[in-house]
Amino acid sequence: MAVQYIITGEGAEAIAASIEEGIACGALAPGSALPPIRGLAQRLGVNPNTVAAAYRLLRERGAVESSGRRGTRVRDRPATTPRSLRGLAVPPQVRDLSTGNPNPALLPVGHATSVPVGAAVLYGQPPIAPELAGHAAADLAADGVPAAHLAVTSGALDGIERVLCAHLRPGDRVAVEDPGWPNLLDLLGALGLTAEPVGVDDDGPLPADLARALRRGVRAVVVTSRAQNPTGAAVSAERAHALRELLDGSDVLLIEDDHGAAIAGAPLHPLAGATRNWAFIRSVAKAYGPDLRLAVLSGDQRTVERVQGRQRLGPGWVSHLLQDLTLALWRDAGAARQVADAQAAYRAARAGLCAALADRGVVAHGRSGLNVWIPVPDEAVAMTQLFAAGWAAAPGARFRIRSAPGLRITVAELTSADIAPLAAAIAEAVHGPGRASV
Repeated sequence: MAVQYIITGEGAEAIAASIEEGIACGALAPGSALPPIRGLAQRLGVNPNTVAAAYRLLRERGAVESSGRRGTRVRDRPATTPRSLRGLAVPPQVRDLSTGNPNPALLPVGHATSVPVGAAVLYGQPPIAPELAGHAAADLAADGVPAAHLAVTSGALDGIERVLCAHLRPGDRVAVEDPGWPNLLDLLGALGLTAEPVGVDDDGPLPADLARALRRGVRAVVVTSRAQNPTGAAVSAERAHALRELLDGSDVLLIEDDHGAAIAGAPLHPLAGATRNWAFIRSVAKAYGPDLRLAVLSGDQRTVERVQGRQRLGPGWVSHLLQDLTLALWRDAGAARQVADAQAAYRAARAGLCAALADRGVVAHGRSGLNVWIPVPDEAVAMTQLFAAGWAAAPGARFRIRSAPGLRITVAELTSADIAPLAAAIAEAVHGPGRASV
């Protein structure tokens, strides 16, 4: 065993709890290999089936993952412990470009100073405020998304989880973008679902990779419409047509994540309705503020009914106070101008950084959203050199399954004056000091 942590316990729950404690205290770091089942069973004096059951519990809780010959290892961000919240330790003198957050100064929260509050909402009343439903339906329909059936969830990931749980069971395979959103990858692990990687270029998921995933029997496909995290990809009209041809009329569950929406800086080319069961989820977090915790979910009737039915057994509904606040922001002309300004600022930062990197012989991707993705030969080396130059990026390992190494730069708070020194630091981190660009 690669770590000096003594696992204890006689039953499956006790063994699993001991391993969780090791993860929580840091003795079992992300990537640490757990002992082989038979070896640990012999040391503990229990049946190998007991250890196997403990490992199965940990997989179901999203704490560990099994990877064939590599055995069972602690997940990069275990879902059952505080280590799932771990981030980079960035000192004050280093600019942190790793967060994925929007620029707080460009969020229009100040425009919601007076929000009209309707009558008290009581148990048994409709979960969606009628005015919000009407506004959202019109907005989605204008973008070509069918909106006959709607639900409101507590953000995009909450909506994705509810749709997955409405149709899938542990062990099912889900096609996801690679590189892709770490929270989604962690969620799949916690739900006992298996991620099937699909490559991404600037126009979205690669059709050949999706076709391969469909042949491998995936039960669901998750596509980021635009502002893809981490690459900034946006599904183009041509790519949407190719993906629709693969999905048209199939039994595969299709989930589209439009979390960037108003600040994406790229047009929407939806796939909604291509399959029998589908959901299109539009969050307000990036444009109006992550703390709003609200997303509108459109889908086929059965999917929406299942989501709402399960929601009734948990939180019941998303607070109408939040719904009223969101509607007020949508309708406020000043808020609309600020969101438009934010979209323009993010577009300028992305384009400026990508152009400056191209001038220095560095490939970068960032068609839409808040982030730029930079392929690198070695993530650890590039991050260390960037850190020394006063910049912190997000390591690509967080986002990757099988794709090549890279770094994610969040551009939300970059100014025009930042572009040249940042691009120079990235170029040196990628090529090495004094080396010519290629």
